[in-house]
Amino acid sequence: MQKRRKMTRKLKPLNCRPLTVATSWSAILLLTGCSRAPSFNILGSFFPSWILCGVIGILLAVVVRLYFVRIKLEAQLTPLILVYPCLAAFFTFTLWLLFFS
Repeated sequence: MQKRRKMTRKLKPLNCRPLTVATSWSAILLLTGCSRAPSFNILGSFFPSWILCGVIGILLAVVVRLYFVRIKLEAQLTPLILVYPCLAAFFTFTLWLLFFS
C-alpha cells in the first residue's frame, strides 16, 4: 500500500507582500499627522503656519495681478476666476513646502 501524502498548498510570499506593504504605508501615513503642528507667536497669540502661508500667498497673487495688468497680460488670461485662486494656492503651497516641511 502506498502512503498518501497530504497535499498542502504553500502560499507564495509574493502574494502576501502587497497587502503587508500597503498596510505598513497606511499606518506610517496616518501616524505622521500626530506630530506637533508648526505654529508661532504673533502678538501673544499662536497661529498655525498655514494661515501665514495663505495670507502671504494671497498677497503675492495680488502683486502678480498688478504686474499682469501693467504688462497688459490680464486680458489674455481666461477665466480669471480660476487663474488667481490657483495662483494664490500655488504661492501658498510653495511657501509651505519651502519653509515648513
